[in-house]
Amino acid sequence: MEILKKPIITEKMNALGEKANRYGFIVDKKANKLQIRQAVEELYGVTVSSVNTMRYGGKIRSRFTKSGVIKGKTAAFKKAVVTLAEGEVIDFYSNI
Repeated sequence: MEILKKPIITEKMNALGEKANRYGFIVDKKANKLQIRQAVEELYGVTVSSVNTMRYGGKIRSRFTKSGVIKGKTAAFKKAVVTLAEGEVIDFYSNI
């Protein structure tokens, strides 16, 4: 099971990373906080002090087309906000 799917790179998460040393990730829905902590520490080589998780349900979306209204649903996902120990940093832009 791949625990970390992708990092969240938005203006809000970048500000949290600079200010409070917190980083966001989209994670597997079945992963728990211990597994998330272990995966981040192995992948980035940092020390994690805490993990907060949030589950988001899919939203119903509709759009109007020439052939009528099309309805669909966005995917549900789980988000983890990881707080690193003092002095630790994750650089998502290092290999661009």
